[in-house]
Amino acid sequence: MSDLEDLSREELVALVLAQVDRINELVDKVAKLEHLLSRNSGNSSMPPSSDEQPGKTPPKGRDRATSRRARGKQRGTPGANLPWSEAPEEERNRFPEGACECGADLAGAHDLGVVDAFQQIEIPQVRAKVTQYDQHAVRCRCGKVHTASRPEGAGTGKVAYGPVLQAWAVYLMVVHHIPTHRCRQLLEALTGAEPSIGFVHGLLTRASKVLGEADARIRTLITLATVLCMDETPLRVGPKTPRPGRKKADKYLLIACTRLYTHFLLGDRDLDTFKASVLAEVAAGTTVVHDRYTVYDHETFNEIVHQLCTAHLLRDLAAAGETYPEQVWPDQIADALRALIHATNLARENGHDAIDPDERAKQVHLLRQGVLVGLSLTTSHGNRPGEKKARALLEAFRDREGDILRFVDDLTVPPTSNDAERGLRPSKIQQKISGRLTSIARTEDRFRILGYLTTAAKHGLDRFTVLLDAFHGRIWIPGPATTVT
Repeated sequence: MSDLEDLSREELVALVLAQVDRINELVDKVAKLEHLLSRNSGNSSMPPSSDEQPGKTPPKGRDRATSRRARGKQRGTPGANLPWSEAPEEERNRFPEGACECGADLAGAHDLGVVDAFQQIEIPQVRAKVTQYDQHAVRCRCGKVHTASRPEGAGTGKVAYGPVLQAWAVYLMVVHHIPTHRCRQLLEALTGAEPSIGFVHGLLTRASKVLGEADARIRTLITLATVLCMDETPLRVGPKTPRPGRKKADKYLLIACTRLYTHFLLGDRDLDTFKASVLAEVAAGTTVVHDRYTVYDHETFNEIVHQLCTAHLLRDLAAAGETYPEQVWPDQIADALRALIHATNLARENGHDAIDPDERAKQVHLLRQGVLVGLSLTTSHGNRPGEKKARALLEAFRDREGDILRFVDDLTVPPTSNDAERGLRPSKIQQKISGRLTSIARTEDRFRILGYLTTAAKHGLDRFTVLLDAFHGRIWIPGPATTVT
């Protein structure tokens, strides 16, 4: 206190002004931190798995404690139960054992017939067994010698694991995102086999190599599509030290997909990676559903037709509503956009070629008015985080209305890139489970396999069966769709 008393009036004023600047700086930092903590899967592109992180604000309407939706099965939805089998694989008769109270042995009692029956679905306990195959040679009467070949899927070594165990290992790692060491532990616990971690990890390469032709076919079929969805996400792969000129040691995973095909590409978040993707090979006039990442608008791809993902736009509108809670325009635009999506879904389900023109005019008018109001109220920016993003969003609605509402007039175009976003979600699960993936090459193998199995599932095939066939040397090659979309 004595030090402050010795200060002159000018020095006290300067000190107060410096403290005011410091306080304002801290207020801005707190506002930015609160803004970051408010980001969730409802108002940004963050995955739902991040919503429960400490300090995070959950999306509105998703808190089970306050939600009106009851837990469990919803009213009106079909129930599910284990069906009774009319042809069980095995039937066993069970009789009372022991002695009656009178002392007679129940083994000699009179059978009164079945009074209760139930069926139990069980799996047999699996233990790996060693089978020796002796390949014989025979001499024909003509003198020619013939030698028996090894079984399908057998390697060239003296001892090897069979294709079923190999397929299960890859299935667990790729489809269920189980880390290599845990995959090995599961195989040992379930089968008794003890493959090395190196062997299990190397199976990714083996499976990827045999799927090369199928992967190329899938990519080609996607380039022939008239409509496709794309998305991208960062992935921690390879060395932890960033390359020169990079801030983060991340790769980027790109996905391109249609109703029947899915293809992944691991690269960087740059133009060269997009040039290496299917985007550079699609025909002129192809509609690509994507987010607002600027590379999609590069002049290299000026022959594609754009549909901006409305799911991303709705999340951005939710964020704008949190930035401007006192204003109506974010909700008005969002409600109009949702109404248009609902109308197109109904028209598509009912086999119509277009939505009701009066409904279209009504909702488009509401959307445009909301955009105009928003633009008039955001001409200048304050210090609140998110204001610049909200302004950029409004300008996108103003300048790219055709790219936003293309799905309204062409029902073959989906309003969202949700199919692509769902395809990328497993990569985020893998990241949460395993952390950084150390090998770029093995990660490329992993997503080549996943693209193949996802495509097979879209064709109604069982993913494990298709994978097991691949280890037997029977590769499923997808064919062109009657109508490629």
